[in-house]
Amino acid sequence: MKALVKEHGAEALIGLLVVLVAIWFVMFAWERTGGGSVANAIRVTAQFQNASGINVGTDVRIAGLKVGSVVGQKLDPKTYQAEVTLALDPATKVPSDSSAAITSAGIMGATYISLVPGGDPTPLKTGDTIIDTQGSIDLMGMVG
Repeated sequence: MKALVKEHGAEALIGLLVVLVAIWFVMFAWERTGGGSVANAIRVTAQFQNASGINVGTDVRIAGLKVGSVVGQKLDPKTYQAEVTLALDPATKVPSDSSAAITSAGIMGATYISLVPGGDPTPLKTGDTIIDTQGSIDLMGMVG
């Protein structure tokens, strides 16, 4: 057994390194796609006319700081709008009359959902819907 380890020790070490990198990658992908959302997150929905560029795992930000992420999206069969489910950090008390807009970090930047806090002292709670929304802007449609 000792001779086997002595002969193949470097290969075993490289194999262990490959397994550790694979575990790190799976954890990163799980967290990035919304699987690792904050425990006890406040889940709210928002409906957008155009939700292009938004996927599960997309950041939700207030004043440029991440306060949550997108955990689901589907087409509402009645209104034909994109219904996006957001998981918000419970430590951030977002007013219930806040608005949501799909925006980007620049011309070639990543797309995210920006929340603009309202003035209502009542915070959003699980199951609430953000009424005031602005979908993403179609640049090619504007140019044409």
